[in-house]
Amino acid sequence: MTTALPPVGRMLARGVGRRCARCGGRGAFFTGWYSMADRCRTCGLAWRRNMEGFQLGAAAINIILTGGSLLAVMGVGVALTYPEPPVWPLVAATSAVAVLVAVVGYPVSYTVWLAVDLAMNALSDDEIADADAHRAV
Repeated sequence: MTTALPPVGRMLARGVGRRCARCGGRGAFFTGWYSMADRCRTCGLAWRRNMEGFQLGAAAINIILTGGSLLAVMGVGVALTYPEPPVWPLVAATSAVAVLVAVVGYPVSYTVWLAVDLAMNALSDDEIADADAHRAV
């Protein structure tokens, strides 16, 4: 496999589609919606890159996605019902969106964060060799 990474935009697009940022393999590290394998099933890249805080970055991406969707729903709801927005229906709608986006966005947050992490910290020669050794044949 090549050592060059794709452009950042392509890696982020792959992450949004739950694909491996490096190779674009389907499902990347996920064997189910929530269950994860240690490596990409296509290129062998380990998603835990021996760096502290990787899961914290994925959690931050999930919080950003959830918070952004909350602001969008709340803003649209207030704008559409101004000057007297109904408080409880808006609270119910934003609560439902918060739960839905947090649950559905869980695997996407990991693959997007991997793309961001790869853009900031290039793969080392050891990581490339390790991934190539575990690559699917």
